[in-house]
Amino acid sequence: MNKKAIITSALPYANGEIHLGHVASTYLPADVTTRFLKQNGVEAYYFCASDDFGTPILIQSEKERKTPAEYVEHWNKRDYEDFSSFDIDFDYFYKTSSPENIEFVQDVFKKLNAAGHIYEKEIIQFYCNNDKKFLPDRYVKGQCPYCDAEDQYSDLCERCGRVPEEIKNPVCSICGQTPTKEKTTHYFFKLKNFGDSLTKWLDENEHLQKDVKKYVQNWIKSGLIDWDITRDISWGVKIPLDDAHDKVFYGWFDNHLAYISTALKFFSDKGIDGKEFWNSSDIYHFIGKDIVYHHYLFLPAMRLGINSEYKLPDYIPTRGHLTLQSKKISKSRNWYIGLKEFLEYYPADYLRFYLVSINPYSQDDLNFDWDDFTTRINSELIGNLGNFVNRALGFTKKVFDGKVPQSESFDEKDSEIEIKIKNLASDIGSLMNENNLDRALKKILEFSSYLNQYFQHKEPWKNGPGTTNCVYLSVNAVRSIAIAIFPFMPKSAQKIWQQLGLDGNVSDSLWNEMSELRISTGHTLGDPSPLFDRVETSDIEKYKKHLGYSG
Repeated sequence: MNKKAIITSALPYANGEIHLGHVASTYLPADVTTRFLKQNGVEAYYFCASDDFGTPILIQSEKERKTPAEYVEHWNKRDYEDFSSFDIDFDYFYKTSSPENIEFVQDVFKKLNAAGHIYEKEIIQFYCNNDKKFLPDRYVKGQCPYCDAEDQYSDLCERCGRVPEEIKNPVCSICGQTPTKEKTTHYFFKLKNFGDSLTKWLDENEHLQKDVKKYVQNWIKSGLIDWDITRDISWGVKIPLDDAHDKVFYGWFDNHLAYISTALKFFSDKGIDGKEFWNSSDIYHFIGKDIVYHHYLFLPAMRLGINSEYKLPDYIPTRGHLTLQSKKISKSRNWYIGLKEFLEYYPADYLRFYLVSINPYSQDDLNFDWDDFTTRINSELIGNLGNFVNRALGFTKKVFDGKVPQSESFDEKDSEIEIKIKNLASDIGSLMNENNLDRALKKILEFSSYLNQYFQHKEPWKNGPGTTNCVYLSVNAVRSIAIAIFPFMPKSAQKIWQQLGLDGNVSDSLWNEMSELRISTGHTLGDPSPLFDRVETSDIEKYKKHLGYSG
């Protein structure tokens, strides 16, 4: 494990509220991983920014009679507030429209151009005679030429994840009319020239998911297409060339460069050499499966094109999409759950627990189901983990006046628990390092379940032989659980820490300390109380009805 790390997530588009689908695949796994790395003594930083440019924002700001700058400023602030309410703990959250990112993007372009990776070309592009404008990207909808999916934007097929060379059966997104084709001049990045170097990077990087690598390698083998990196719109990063009138960069040229520019801005403000820190760190880019093409081809090719001045990613953890009640999430069809609204009903830790527990490290889609949410919270979080914490601390408070008793010689069962505590950090840590966060959380639940059985077997309420050992080990196991669940449920972890009567914050404890018996004889606990409230089926039915979900 490198002692330095930079973590990023796919940038939230500054065009609407954050919903559960956004946080499930990228922001929550990235936040959990960052917290875990910091617990392991890694100097880790989690950076993100709002994605401020592009045609959808221009369209929506026009509809709302706002300038694009006014529009994205609102969503930058709102997105950060929503993330914070969910305990997504960015070290720095910035924006692609920042002067630092604009300057950085233009500098990268100049270097690519000087190295011969850019060329100008006259192209035929869709043009709407009704709206009197060229129609790039999301101004055009149609059929994917690769998988025949209908109603796809011209810059990305959401079904197969590929970027169409030209969409089939196009219509204007604004007025619905069939566009004509007109001549315009654009700048292209020579992606075709990077097939060999991209293949080499993929072959040598052992941390990338094998299934993702395989089909990216197949894309390369089938032939890469040079990438159109400019657009005929007014809102975006201007092309730093005298003859590039009224053109801006395509959003996917500039937005992932904000990973680097945001980090550089953060480190510069602290008087740290940002480039040196970037290049000596493990680099993580957390994404959803719909933007694999961009992060496995465009992003590394651009860094290779400037002689790897900034290190390519070591990890690109990629997960599937969240569905809602087994149906695709859609804002336009009002089939989604806004993060802010959900957190008005239940604590952030309930949602963090549930989304991690159903989210494997794969591209398989996951499903938010109200009934499953209710069952998992009540049976696993409350009935298992919460129950053990409450019974162990509550019993100690009631019978021993909150003071941890003197332990005696351990019997076989006691020794088994001691071994489980001592192995917990490595057992969970190995899964965390592999990004199997769901399996790591399951391992914690197995630990608390075993402790529940141990407590039940020992029957300390009978005050027989071994009672003090049971209490001593159970209280120490509760401490272990607090440290272990911190990356997943930070607020609940801190509540446990306080109920244990421990000073400071649980976040200050290093990961391996969960496997140490640090609570000694005579230690006085705080005031134990139930950590969680049950999720009532009747309330779920009311929320379903209010939010417009049924059955």
